Amino acid sequence: MVREITAKTILSRGSHGPDPWFGVLFGMNLYRGCQHRCIYCDSRSECYGIDTFDTDVLVKANAIELLRAELSRKRVKGTIGTGAMNDPYMPLEETANQTGQALAVIAEFGFPVHVITKSALVIRDTDILKRIARIYAAVSFTVTTADDSLARKLEPGASAPSARFRAMKTLAAAGIYTGVTMMPVLPFVEDTAENVRAIVATAADCGASYVIPCFGMTLRDRQRAYYYAQLDRLFPGVRQKYEARFGGNYEAMSPHARELGDVFEQECAARGVATKMRMYQPCEGTQTTLW
Repeated sequence: MVREITAKTILSRGSHGPDPWFGVLFGMNLYRGCQHRCIYCDSRSECYGIDTFDTDVLVKANAIELLRAELSRKRVKGTIGTGAMNDPYMPLEETANQTGQALAVIAEFGFPVHVITKSALVIRDTDILKRIARIYAAVSFTVTTADDSLARKLEPGASAPSARFRAMKTLAAAGIYTGVTMMPVLPFVEDTAENVRAIVATAADCGASYVIPCFGMTLRDRQRAYYYAQLDRLFPGVRQKYEARFGGNYEAMSPHARELGDVFEQECAARGVATKMRMYQPCEGTQTTLW
């Protein structure tokens, strides 16, 4: 079910400055809930207070009005990030156009942006992203497996990985800074050297400038309960491996993380793909590294 709500604010600012992964200073969520239904999503966790995550998507009806008002008051320009709590290009976006409208406002005010998505729909906004890229624009495609059939089980509402890679190739050809967030890599499901090599190789072939990995996942309260139920349904016996290996831990890193990290570094070096992003610096307005 899709419902509209009225939001009080649309941008949230990190208390410690730009985040170290992506350089995002302002978070922007135009929806609550997500239609991609990824079985591992951390946004189901109780701490986020989204009780209807798997049943309703809430559209912030006044989001564009709020964004315009909030950007007009900002004295410091920092990267606006979207895609952390839900996918800004979930199927609903094709008709709602919340993200497309928001990007147009961001371009108007000259702010940099970083988009994380599992959807090929992002190419609809290529022209707007090219305008923002005069300041700074990055589009990261989350890819946890290169196997379309496996992805249909793990991320049933998202574009197939092959479609994401094609979209990446389109953006790269348009001169937009793009790459892969290879996270999470699910223990006992995706944590193989073959999967890591396939993601890096395909990303490189499609024009990725970077691939950023995390060889594991988070596991807490409602997220854990939902994920374990889906493991029982889709991968019988795997839940028991999680329970034996991780118990009640918040972090569930692959037991092969070190070996996978070595494979990843070697593959990226061979393909000329960076393992960290270039980030926007407000004081200079250029794409320079903060790492």
